[in-house]
Amino acid sequence: MFLSSSDYPNARDLMDALRFLPEEGQIWLGEQRMLLMPLAASTFFRNELITTLGMERARGLFMRLGYYSGLMDAELGEALRGKRLGLEESFLAGPQLHALQGHVQAIPVNLEMDLAQDHFYSEFIWKGSFEVDVWRSHGHQNEPACWTLLGYASGYATQLLGREVQYREVTCRACGDDDCRIIGKLAHEWPDHQAFAELLREAPLIDELYELQARIATLESDLARTRDKETWGPIGSTPVFREMLTMLDRAAPSEVSVLLLGETGTGKEILARRLHDQGQRADGPFIAVNCAAIPPELIESELFGVEKGAYTGAVQSRMGRFERADGGTLFLDELAELSPRAQAALLRTLEEHQIERVGGQTVRNVDVRIVAATHNDLLERVEQGSFRQDLFYRLNAFTLTVPSLCQRLDDILPLAEHFLRHFEHHYQRRTLGFSDQARSTMWQYRWPGNVRELKNAVERGVILTADHKHITEKALFGDYRVPTLEREKAQGLDAAGMLTSSPGEHVVSATPRQRIQPLLDAGMTLEDVEKALIQAAHTDSDGNVTAAAHRLGMSRAAYAYRLKKYELP
Repeated sequence: MFLSSSDYPNARDLMDALRFLPEEGQIWLGEQRMLLMPLAASTFFRNELITTLGMERARGLFMRLGYYSGLMDAELGEALRGKRLGLEESFLAGPQLHALQGHVQAIPVNLEMDLAQDHFYSEFIWKGSFEVDVWRSHGHQNEPACWTLLGYASGYATQLLGREVQYREVTCRACGDDDCRIIGKLAHEWPDHQAFAELLREAPLIDELYELQARIATLESDLARTRDKETWGPIGSTPVFREMLTMLDRAAPSEVSVLLLGETGTGKEILARRLHDQGQRADGPFIAVNCAAIPPELIESELFGVEKGAYTGAVQSRMGRFERADGGTLFLDELAELSPRAQAALLRTLEEHQIERVGGQTVRNVDVRIVAATHNDLLERVEQGSFRQDLFYRLNAFTLTVPSLCQRLDDILPLAEHFLRHFEHHYQRRTLGFSDQARSTMWQYRWPGNVRELKNAVERGVILTADHKHITEKALFGDYRVPTLEREKAQGLDAAGMLTSSPGEHVVSATPRQRIQPLLDAGMTLEDVEKALIQAAHTDSDGNVTAAAHRLGMSRAAYAYRLKKYELP
């Protein structure tokens, strides 16, 4: 059926659906809220996306934008005309809505619609395409440029007909042709319908960036490992730490048992792994066990294994950590928490290199190097009788004390930067790094939790910081005030602009007596204080009586009474 513009149904039904509400700042088309936007802004937007994403990605994005808009308008066209006029008139509402919205004048050339026979064909000429005007600044184009309009036509027809319809712009004025002409057919009739459909599917650039970041991280890891540098070892350059590390490296090639002493969170397991990696057992397993995390009644079965039926619940035989570590290294963290029976069994294993599973009758040979760690004073435990003296001297053959983070001040910021890179990659964030205040506080903070606390603080900071923002002191430490030398020495300004003798930061952590002392010194009465509080709460709450009362912890009636008492508005 050949058509012309005169074959369009009357568009009054569509125009009646368009409502302007200038006093409310709204425009509506049916149930859709619309926008008026200058053509120059659309030009800027398109140029920006092409520069940022490239031509092909920008093309797909604008086609999806038009496609979604077509889906929305198809619902409106069907609602206004479907039952009243029929399918063809509902279909022609699409080009009319497009014209009503100022996008293009669509002149129908041919429309063949026989869905019962699986046949659809339409042809239109576009006059005054807004996208051709947008592209004029780019000069002559080699490919059709009406991306959004093409997506709209495809989306509208697909939604209305319930079949996948695709349009192609066969000629385009942006390419130097006399007019823009489009042809629409059922998707499977186009030989390149799959490639066209791919343009209508989301292709998030961020997914590719993340994949590339992951590949880069993997390559960097491989390079770091092949370079055999300190990238995979403990991080630190302070003399006390390097001295300890030198001693550890000297012990690594030997078979001697090593005892690591140090505060919680100093990185003793990392050092144990370094011992393993640089020793003769590097190709064997490295098994770590936290003795404090295992109930005393289960520690022996965890370390030495258990035979089936040894106790209720032992439904099958199971290897212990010693057998799993055979040929490698066993790291016993929180060694001081071992029960007396487990200590005796451990001593026997160290001396005879044999174990016996719980409930078992046979002895098994094991070849394991022991690295133990504790934050307790083992010698004090020996004197108290809670730790075996012979086991202590057996493990005390080579002892290293891991320095706390407050003894490694120059390592704090390098460690923080290391954790920052790790968590930025892990959470797919890109911050601007630490603020100056955050750096100063990290350097002066005493870090009772040591490296583990620092790592957790940096993770918190990355999580709470938006992309392209600095990680602040509050993001790292929360609302509580961090005790630092800087704050202990800091001074603020009083109302006269003079330096105060006491630090302003301490106001937050001051006692109630310290907070009210300036009021007493100023000679303020209880009524003066109450009136000032009521007035401040009233102002801060913008006159909201309920909110102000809630802030002061009183009922609404009690607050309203005081407003009236002090003649406040």
